[in-house]
Amino acid sequence: MKKNLTEGVDFYYNAQGYMVLTAQYHLERGYCCGNGCRHCPFEYINVPEPRKSQLLNQHTQDGNTQKKQ
Repeated sequence: MKKNLTEGVDFYYNAQGYMVLTAQYHLERGYCCGNGCRHCPFEYINVPEPRKSQLLNQHTQDGNTQKKQ
């Protein structure tokens, strides 16, 4: 059974008009799909290297940038 997605809860649209799935959506799905999603709460466990390391480093840098603001 498919769930109807709710804007603002399961996804939002970025400045370029792309749909971005939220961490809440991913948590409800229950696993990492391996696509390197922006809000992956599973630390990109199924993303192959070297992309996985790049995403984890970027996520860490983005988090540090947000804390400084």
